[in-house]
Amino acid sequence: MRLVQVMVPPGKRDAVLRTLDDEGIDYVVADETSNREYTASITFPLPQAAVEPVLERLHEAGLDREAYTVVLNAETVISRRFDDLVDRYEADDENGDRIAREELAARARSLAPNWRTFAIMTVVSSVVATAGLLLDSPAVVVGSMVIAPLIGPAMATSTGSVVDDHELLRRGVKQQVAGGVLAVLAAAAFAILLRTTHIVPLETADIFAIGEVRERLVPDVLSLVIALGAGAAGALSLSTGVSTALVGVMIAAALVPPTAVVGIGLAWGSPRTVTGAVVLVLVNFLSVNFAALAVLWAMGYRPKGWLRYEEARVATLKRIAALGAVLLVLSTLLAGVTYSSYRTSTFEEETRVVVDDVLDEHAALERISITISYEETFPFTRPERVTVVVGHPPGSETPALAGRLAERINTISDTPFRPDRPVAIEVRSVVVERATAADRSVTGVDRVTVGTAFDPVPADRFADAEGAEADRAGDGARHRRHAVADVALNYPEREGRSGSQSTVSTARSRTASTFSSSVTLM
Repeated sequence: MRLVQVMVPPGKRDAVLRTLDDEGIDYVVADETSNREYTASITFPLPQAAVEPVLERLHEAGLDREAYTVVLNAETVISRRFDDLVDRYEADDENGDRIAREELAARARSLAPNWRTFAIMTVVSSVVATAGLLLDSPAVVVGSMVIAPLIGPAMATSTGSVVDDHELLRRGVKQQVAGGVLAVLAAAAFAILLRTTHIVPLETADIFAIGEVRERLVPDVLSLVIALGAGAAGALSLSTGVSTALVGVMIAAALVPPTAVVGIGLAWGSPRTVTGAVVLVLVNFLSVNFAALAVLWAMGYRPKGWLRYEEARVATLKRIAALGAVLLVLSTLLAGVTYSSYRTSTFEEETRVVVDDVLDEHAALERISITISYEETFPFTRPERVTVVVGHPPGSETPALAGRLAERINTISDTPFRPDRPVAIEVRSVVVERATAADRSVTGVDRVTVGTAFDPVPADRFADAEGAEADRAGDGARHRRHAVADVALNYPEREGRSGSQSTVSTARSRTASTFSSSVTLM
């Protein structure tokens, strides 16, 4: 419910009151005695959906569009005529439950803070987000989203476009651009401080291996869905008069962490590695504005006056088309990441099958683990090395497996993206000796010993044998899962040692444009 107060200019009082009577609206008239250009002040209650159409009819009756008008929230109105008014406008689907155009513009202006407050809050939220990412703390990252002042500029841009308010549009665009740049610079400065003072004494590869950082280096199509949902939710919350606080957190979730990741990449001297995060920032900013603009236009918001309406319609549709075209181009990169994730998952499963098939030919061998290292260059991921740890009983030799595995695994790793680089295959053998409760009565040992034929395992490499004898489903008694701590040991990688086989040299380099990751399949 709204309580509306309008100031009536000379000669328009009767026409305005006649319009209110025709609409069945209760009102109170007070004479204006301030000796200004108005002769009366009229106050009347309206349902939320009735504000815009009633004001439009009053303007048609002669009320100046720039006349002094106040719209307030009303808690309760007790009136039979008001109840009839509510029923009539709620049954009309034209306006639904959206607020008036004037209210929309006013709320958008109130959400866009002044420049000083906006800059301070942006810097603080970016610094907090950087700390949360480096701590790998989702709670801290969420906290940075809560204080980020990003919903205001996004909603101001969309609202200014649909109601043809150029000042509001320019303010929203400027704050979004300035906020994005400021957030990156603040994150980079804070990260440089942490690095130079050795508060975070991590190398580049270690930084990009942090979970909260890593997940924003290779965004996929789901990131686009999140940003579009955030923009649509922001526009709906703004236009229906409900709280925008929680929606602001959602918009910040799409914008704050990626900008902090970009700053971290700059601080650690690897800007090309965070190319994916840069694309994610651009996609999210554009998606939020695209969705908000489309939703507000679809809800029927238009500027005042026919000439302004036509001009704003053409301008808004052009902006929607331009944003959609840019998003389509950037989305192809996200689609590439999604396709790469699919191929990665398929490669891991097929690699597991190949290894098990080869080991099936040797009854004494069992698979301990498979570790796959990847070279990630946005937007595609390429398998770089497969390390297979094979267990065998004491006193037995491990047959040559690396060559056979390399031949079969490289056939399934073929990809349209850089197919000329084969995957390196390395096989490591460990001695597996098991003991039961009966053995303990004789030997006093109830632990699993894991070692190599050339390198005895130190005492801290022992692990409890509980669960080590559990059969892995579908693989029989030979291939088992093991409760063995740190089974992928860093054995010496010199050729000619009996415990390690490799099809290529184990040395590899990392460039600034790529980073390596690995996954262990048990």
